[in-house]
Amino acid sequence: MDLPIQTDLKRHYDVVIIGGGGHGVATAYYLAKYHGITNVAILEKGYLGGGNTARNTAVIRSNYLTSEGVKFYSESVKLFQNLSNEFDFNIMYSSRGQLTLAHTDATVRSFRQRTEVNKHFGGRTELIDPQQIRELVPTLNMNPADLPILAGLWHMDGATARHDAVAWGYAKGATQRGVELHQLTEVTNINTENGKVVSVETNRGTVGCGAVVQAVAGHSSIVAAMAGFRMPLTSYPLQAMVTTPVKPFLDPLVSSSALHCYVQQTGRGEIVFGGGSDPYPLYNTRSTLDLKESLIASAIEMFPFMANFKLLRQWAGTTDMTSDYSPIMGLSPVDNYYLDAGWGTWGFKATPICGKSLAELVASGGKVPDLIAPFAMDRFDAFRQVNEMGATAASH
Repeated sequence: MDLPIQTDLKRHYDVVIIGGGGHGVATAYYLAKYHGITNVAILEKGYLGGGNTARNTAVIRSNYLTSEGVKFYSESVKLFQNLSNEFDFNIMYSSRGQLTLAHTDATVRSFRQRTEVNKHFGGRTELIDPQQIRELVPTLNMNPADLPILAGLWHMDGATARHDAVAWGYAKGATQRGVELHQLTEVTNINTENGKVVSVETNRGTVGCGAVVQAVAGHSSIVAAMAGFRMPLTSYPLQAMVTTPVKPFLDPLVSSSALHCYVQQTGRGEIVFGGGSDPYPLYNTRSTLDLKESLIASAIEMFPFMANFKLLRQWAGTTDMTSDYSPIMGLSPVDNYYLDAGWGTWGFKATPICGKSLAELVASGGKVPDLIAPFAMDRFDAFRQVNEMGATAASH
């Protein structure tokens, strides 16, 4: 990919974005292209898209529980669908649909409610019966772990995209317009005066700034502490794994609400497994045997013949979870310091709309767009939580 050669840091930027993952470079892209703000530095302690952006399983969807969540993620799906054309760069977007399995009457009722909420806000989601599920996924075991499949939440807007390509496309578009991407540049402190951010210290020197956007995924609490405030977040490892390639047999993304496992096949034939976060807070992105065993066992219950497949690799990322399972976006206790955090396991699918919304926020000098207003950090003090618990088939 054609990116400009890294230069020395300037003494001052209009906007400093901490974090060179998908959200950070997307924000820079929209600032430059749609708001004409190009004196922007993206500071990434590792390499472009090398954090959670490189570690997710590339799922895109909008079938959430709340009206706020559905509206937000629906806008993201719409943006994803046109990103390849916007970038003139193939993000390998694949519209495949997502099927979530219901094994109890209670889950069926929940899925019926989600279906209606999604339809109301323009999403393509239906509740389908076991016969329709058999037709959609003929290789699926309809009685996994002695848990008969009663119905399915069929989300036709479900899709995948190459996560690296999304980050590369945004970075290329941003840097072509004058944004600076500084890799191997770690933020070590954030300086404020009279309640306003004024500069950012890094391992390569200190830069002044008019505004800061924090987009550092699982390390949000740590970076926020540098700016002098606490965030209501807890960080957990989230693991996934992938097999060696096999012949195509699975087009939709399939997940089970009871087995806490989802399965998908990539365009290259690999089978990706994912599930719930580890049950303890930790910043280490290591893999564990117990998670591997439980995930594989659940996947084999759904597709028994996969017991013959060979595992290729296993990895982990760090998720920053809020108590209501919705993100934190918008203003912080520090003036001109804007937040993009609390994404848990849903960060990748929000990349385009998050970047667009934060760019509007920064360009307006702090006027919060209506779309992200429900996700303000002060909602926890005012008891205005946006409860998305249960919006995924994995246990978080």
